[in-house]
Order: sequence, then structure tokens, then C-alpha cells
Amino acid sequence: MNRIKKISTIASIVLASGLLIYATSTETKNKITHEGSAQYFPTSIDFAGEQTPLQISDVRERLDKELLINANLDATTLLIMKRANRAFPVIEPILKKYNIPDDFKYLAVIESNLTNAVSPAGARGVWQFMPDTARQIGMEVNDVVDERYSLEKSTEAACKYLLDAKAKFGSWTLAAASYNAGMNGVNKQIEMQKVSTYYDLMLNEETSRYVFRILALKEIMKSPDKYGFTVNADELYVNLPTRKLDIDSSITDLATFAKSQGINYKILKIHNPWLRDKKLVNVSGKKYQIDIPLNGY
Repeated sequence: MNRIKKISTIASIVLASGLLIYATSTETKNKITHEGSAQYFPTSIDFAGEQTPLQISDVRERLDKELLINANLDATTLLIMKRANRAFPVIEPILKKYNIPDDFKYLAVIESNLTNAVSPAGARGVWQFMPDTARQIGMEVNDVVDERYSLEKSTEAACKYLLDAKAKFGSWTLAAASYNAGMNGVNKQIEMQKVSTYYDLMLNEETSRYVFRILALKEIMKSPDKYGFTVNADELYVNLPTRKLDIDSSITDLATFAKSQGINYKILKIHNPWLRDKKLVNVSGKKYQIDIPLNGY
């Protein structure tokens, strides 16, 4: 009986020690992240060249909140940084082609964490388009082909939307907010509240946080060391080299097709997520480009 009590006592000490070590390490990280605004809070910041008015108390506090939240989402933020090395080289030249400020790549970050996410409402892809909106901008969306899953096509569609929004509002910041709340939704609030900037608007919680989340991820990803993130170059995810195969007819069996190209069905789908079925039905003779990786499998 004494031996059992002794073991129980030792176990309690070990458990308590473990909790103490965990608490200490957590406090240390929080101290590094939270210790004084001078440690992490930027003296100035802008979105797409439009200055954020940090002299306004609630603006400063809202940015502070998003910086602290995202700096402490260790695994999530680290994964975003790794994926950005693969996604940004695709997104950046398309933004440039359409004369969209480079900062909009961080909008894609907060929309999906740079994954082909699926929202409860039905938005899909890195840029999170709803089906009807995607079709209106010219993307094909059905059970066989869903171009919302194509990073190139969805980035081009996002650019078209953002150009329209900028033309309507005259502000890239409001254009970004409208990506979340819709152009009509933002315009209605501008007219009702009789103000003209995002930072003066009272909006729903999601849209109120939206631009600040973009700013926070921009700041953290541009200065990762400042926020306690260290990512070695060999840990970043990369784009594998591919050859593009033009297809203008149906493919009855994608698994067989993949084998004929020297890969398998899984690899084909990973590199062409817009192919949503086990086959490609193409009665109209539309030209599709299928990516076939050259290595990495």
C-alpha cells in the first residue's frame, strides 16, 4: 500500500512539474509576443498605398487585436507562410497584369489560408467565390469542372471584381472590404452613415475585422522574426515543374489518362484540383490546360 502511495506521489510531482514547464514556456512565449507595443506594433502601416490611421484609438486597438491573435496562431500562421512560397509566385504576376496592388495577395491569405477551402455557405477555392458570382465573372462551375479551384483562373476573376470595386468606391481599402460584404452592402452603409472611408464605418463584426486581418498577416509575413516565426528555406512548400497539356475533347477515365502520362490519379488531381469528377466531359471542344508534373512524385 505504501509503495502504491509513493508511486502516486511521484506521478503527481511529475504531472505538476510538466504543467509548470508548460506554463512557463507559454508565459515566456506570450511575454516575447506581448511585451510592450514597441516590441511588435508598427509605427505606420498601409494597405495598397492607403495609410491606416493609427492615430484613431479604435483603429489602433483593432489592428493590435489581429496582430496578437495571428502571431499566436502558431501552426496556422506557420503553414500559411510555407504555402505562400508556393501560391504567391502564381498570384503576384496576375495581380501585376491587372494593375492590382500586390497587397491583395494577403486578402487571399485571410480568405482561405491559401488552401482550396470550402465554406459552409458554398464558397470555394483560394479566393472563396460563391458559384453564382464565379459564373458571372466568367468561370466554369459544375460537377465536372470547377474553375474556382484553379489558382490562376480564380485570381484573374478576383482581379476583375476588385477593379470594378475600385472604380465604384475610389479606394482599394473599400474594394477589399466589399470583397467580404459585397459592393451593395458597403455602399449602403456609406450612404446611411454619411462617411467615405473604411476606417470611419461601423460594419458587422466580420467586415470590421476584415481589412485589419489583411494588415496583420501582411505585417507578420513581411517581418516573421519580429513575431517569433522562423522558417528555413528548405521548409517552404514549392511549386513543382510541370508541362501543360492542351485538351479539347472528353476524357472518359482520368485514372487511365493519368497512367498514360506517367503519373497516377492522385497526382493528377493534386495538380489539377479543378477537375471535379472521374472523367472530363467536353462536348463543346473547349480547350483546357492540364498540368502534368515533371518530378516530385
